[in-house]
Amino acid sequence: MKKVGLCSLVAVIGILTSVAGAAAQDKLRLAVGQRGNWDTSISEVGQKGGIFKKHGLELEIVYTQGAGETQQAVISSSVDIGVAGGIMGALGAYSKGAPIRILGAETTGAGDLYWYVKTDSPIKSLKDTAGKTLAYSTNGSSTHGIVTAFMKQYGLTAKPTSTGGPPGTLTQVMSGQIDVGWAAPPFGLDQLDKNQIRIVATGNDAAAFKGQTVRLLITTADVLKSRKDVIDRYMKAYRETIDWMYTDAGLKVYAEWLNIPEAKARRTREFFAKDSLNPDQIVGLDTIIKDAVELKFTANQLTPDQLKELIQIPPRK
Repeated sequence: MKKVGLCSLVAVIGILTSVAGAAAQDKLRLAVGQRGNWDTSISEVGQKGGIFKKHGLELEIVYTQGAGETQQAVISSSVDIGVAGGIMGALGAYSKGAPIRILGAETTGAGDLYWYVKTDSPIKSLKDTAGKTLAYSTNGSSTHGIVTAFMKQYGLTAKPTSTGGPPGTLTQVMSGQIDVGWAAPPFGLDQLDKNQIRIVATGNDAAAFKGQTVRLLITTADVLKSRKDVIDRYMKAYRETIDWMYTDAGLKVYAEWLNIPEAKARRTREFFAKDSLNPDQIVGLDTIIKDAVELKFTANQLTPDQLKELIQIPPRK
């Protein structure tokens, strides 16, 4: 009887410990642009690898068609953090009074983004797009900023058109509704290999974005103030996950999540130097705030005081 009682007590303690552990997880709601892109997968892969759980976090992740939707979800308080918000959209929203705050860089450089046409299209370069439709995801996104830069840099008379995410964009291109589509790996790699589509430009062809931070991690002033400890732990786990994703184990989890071969996952990762995902610095900020005015995302350059309020990257600990 004593043995039975002891076993029962141990079982109860185990259950209570499990419940307490579950209760100890702080929840964060995330809006993430473009499901499956290497850079936007950090939170998902880190959660599947147990890294965020180790830091006492449970992530509720919803995916959007682009940074415009992501940013709106943050501003409306539908989520706590937005992943892969466009930098021009964030500057524009802040300049108009939105309580947006930048937690870190999400991607620096734009070589992963590419613009393509059907293989039999007469369009050979962006200069052949007069009167043609030129895709971007959503207003305020990094692709929107790049297309806006393309228009100015090359003096284009194309028709910028919001098409949402890569799958829907591809359908529109292949059906002839859109002349020039956009995508990011791993999406489109199969079509490129089968010679169904052809790349005509990459994000790095836009001088205003090459080598500069193009996407961000964003939140609101209220969330940053009321959940500072939770945000700090998220950023710590996020940084740890980046390191892990550049190991074989992290790559395997990414491939399994998307149900793609590891070779395809590795090819996708090659579009992103590890440093390009470093969240700790907004690269090219002096130029970016000038370009935001030139590209009409803001009416005036943000002041140093405004930038200090806007950009609040939690320090590494």
